[in-house]
Amino acid sequence: MHINIIPNRGSPPTVLLRESYREGGKVHKRTLANLSALSSAQVQMIRATLRGDVVQPVNQTFEVIASPAHGHVQAVCLAMQRLDFASMLAAKPCRERDLVLAMVASRIISPATKLATTRLWRTNTLAQEFGVSDANEDDLYAAMDWLLAGQDRIQKKLAARHLKEDCLVLYDLSSSYFEGSHCPLAKLGYSRDGKRGTLQVNYGLLTDDRGCPVAISVHDGNTSDSTTFIPQVTRLREKFGLKRIVMVGDRGMISQKAIDKMSKDSDLAWITALRSASIRALVEQGRVQMGLFDERNLLEISSPDFPGERLIVCRNPELAKLRVHTRNDLLLATEKELVKIQARVESSKLVGKDKIGLAAGKVVNRYKVAKHFELTITDAAFTFARLECNIAAEAALDGLYIIRTSVQAQRMDAPSCVRTYKSLAQVERAFRSIKTMDLKVRPIHHHLENRVRAHIFLCMLAYYVEWHMRQVWRELMFCDEDQATKLTRDPVAPAKRSNSALKKVQTHTLEDGTPTHSFQTLMTELQGIVRNTCRTLGSAADTPTFEILTTPNSKQKRALELIAQIKM
Repeated sequence: MHINIIPNRGSPPTVLLRESYREGGKVHKRTLANLSALSSAQVQMIRATLRGDVVQPVNQTFEVIASPAHGHVQAVCLAMQRLDFASMLAAKPCRERDLVLAMVASRIISPATKLATTRLWRTNTLAQEFGVSDANEDDLYAAMDWLLAGQDRIQKKLAARHLKEDCLVLYDLSSSYFEGSHCPLAKLGYSRDGKRGTLQVNYGLLTDDRGCPVAISVHDGNTSDSTTFIPQVTRLREKFGLKRIVMVGDRGMISQKAIDKMSKDSDLAWITALRSASIRALVEQGRVQMGLFDERNLLEISSPDFPGERLIVCRNPELAKLRVHTRNDLLLATEKELVKIQARVESSKLVGKDKIGLAAGKVVNRYKVAKHFELTITDAAFTFARLECNIAAEAALDGLYIIRTSVQAQRMDAPSCVRTYKSLAQVERAFRSIKTMDLKVRPIHHHLENRVRAHIFLCMLAYYVEWHMRQVWRELMFCDEDQATKLTRDPVAPAKRSNSALKKVQTHTLEDGTPTHSFQTLMTELQGIVRNTCRTLGSAADTPTFEILTTPNSKQKRALELIAQIKM
């Protein structure tokens, strides 16, 4: 007996169970049954039985002995391949390179301490993919030392890949606090994490104009922003071989001393912003006339106080309204607390000029509005009043900011200068990702200075891979896909999402009706692809095994297809 499948034009095929027999020396066939109504699986089962196969349920034939998550590892590995990331670390394969690749991937997938990392990557296929299943934390520490020794070489490759002559380079500084107190880098300084009184380390990030990271430097926790700037310019020129560059930094980063030094070199240009005191001086001099903003929000001026520079004055009405509300809220909150102190003084619960002054000082400094209040303090009395003249002077500058640059107008018009300065938000976004959302540079448990430097460099490399993944995944995430509009939109007005991006945010769904993802949830979605290791049921431990990958769903398949589109 056998099964015969007869195709029908425009209709499902006819499935017949037939028998062959011999009669008068000739072979004939007769139909025993029409199986067309059966499913394909049932037909295949009958066919296997006719062949003499032993048919039994799969769970009685094979067993799954391991099912580690694989899809998110596959995505990161594919991204690294597209970026030729391994060759960037070292030209030739070696144990240390494999360990660093695994640590970078692990930082993206599940950031943890080095000890926890060696435990966590056994819950997925990461260690197997990179051939580091036998590694322990001491191996990782040794690999970090190897990585730090090659930092300059690796960053030089990154600079050659992403920075060209006459390019824009964004630079900013951030900080993270320590868990311990023994690292030489750990110092008290201005905490960008809002953790006053904690030891911290500072690190500066260089990126291209898109925010793609190129290099990172680590500094003592009490290092000021401006002192790190010129060394970065020197590094770009001497180590990375760039002659002509345009540096972009915020008003606290590019100091007047740095500007004076750069002004002596015609190949160096910069874009920054003026501090509030300088803006107020220009307004008082009449260089900036507020009436000019009735019909426009941007104008270009010059001033003898800033020879050879372009000053691009911007006024954002929406920002002005926000600052009015914010200032009023802070003033009211401060007055509420000052009234409490006044009541304590009147009830003799708080006496003494020094004690009253200390309590009042804490209040006015908490919300940074001390300049807007006049405090009258004696040993037994306390009064306060708003300084309306100071408030009015500050209000006159609400929504006003001035971009300061040495870039010539023929090279970059005023709107482009403003957009370029605002692109520093890309560096701030990188810091958020490195510090909190994804890669979690904290907590820093390392005590050795070089290990801290290597740890932070490792986080930067992980962000480099993640940055490229985010770019190609924009269509699946809450991101705005219309990046070209950024180059033409009003640089002063508040940025607005495209209609398609707003729809994704409001409905939480994509055009195909599937959920919109963040980077983290998309990585979690990919974890649904697992690598099943199977063997014959009841067999010995050394019996050969085989692997079966989960068939990806449409979202997982699209995510992996997009990763394959990453370009260096």
